[in-house]
Amino acid sequence: MIHDAGLIERQSLHDTVTSRLREMIVDGIYPPGSRLPERVLCETFGISRTPLREALKVLASEGLLELAPNRGARVADLTAADVDELFPVMGALEALAGELACAFITETELAEIRALHYQMVLHYKRDERQAYFELNQQIHENIQKAARNPTLIASYNNLSGRIRRARYTANISTHRWAEAVNEHKEMLEALDTRDGARLAEILKRHLRNKCETVKAALKELEDTAADRTDSSSPLMGEG
Repeated sequence: MIHDAGLIERQSLHDTVTSRLREMIVDGIYPPGSRLPERVLCETFGISRTPLREALKVLASEGLLELAPNRGARVADLTAADVDELFPVMGALEALAGELACAFITETELAEIRALHYQMVLHYKRDERQAYFELNQQIHENIQKAARNPTLIASYNNLSGRIRRARYTANISTHRWAEAVNEHKEMLEALDTRDGARLAEILKRHLRNKCETVKAALKELEDTAADRTDSSSPLMGEG
C-alpha cells in the first residue's frame, strides 16, 4: 500500500499552525478586536498564506475569529451574551464527562489527575497563575479522556478554546481563586469514590461560578470603556 507522504506532511503542518494560532489567541497575545497580521504570521511560522488561511478558517468555525472579505481575520469579541450561551453548554458537557469518567477511569489515570492536582495547588500557594491555569486545564482534559466518549471529547474540544479565552478576560479574585481550588479538591474526592452524580454537580457549579466571574469582568471592562468615552467627550456648553 502506497501512502501519500506529502498529504500527511501538509495535514501535520495545518494542524500545527492551527494549534499555535489558537494558543496565541487564547493566551491573549492577540486580544479581542485585534486583527491578525497575515504577513507577520507567515514569516513567524515560515509558511505561505495558503496553510495560514486554512488555519484561520478552522479558528473562525470555532468562534475565535471573524473573517471579512478583503479585511482579513479579526479576533472575535467576547460578550456577556456569548458567555451566557457558552457556559451552560460547557457545564453540561463537563457534567456528563464527570459521570462517565467515574464509571471508566483507571487507577493509573486517577493517579495522574491526583498528581496534577497537587502540582496545581502548589502553584496556587506560590501565586503562579499561569502555571496554575495550565495544570487546571490539563485536569479538565484528563477527565474528558477518562470518559471514553470520542463524540463528547470532540464537542468539548470545539468549545474549550473559547472557554479558555474567557479565563484571560477575568482577573480572578483571591476569594474566587480559593473557591476554585476547593472545587477541584471536591472533584478529586468524587473521582476517588467513583461518585459520578456528585462529580457532575461539582463540575456544573464550577462552571457556573466561572461564568459569573467572567461576566463580572466583562461588565467592569465595559464600564471602564464607557468612563473613558465620557471623560474624552467635550463638556456641554464649553466654548
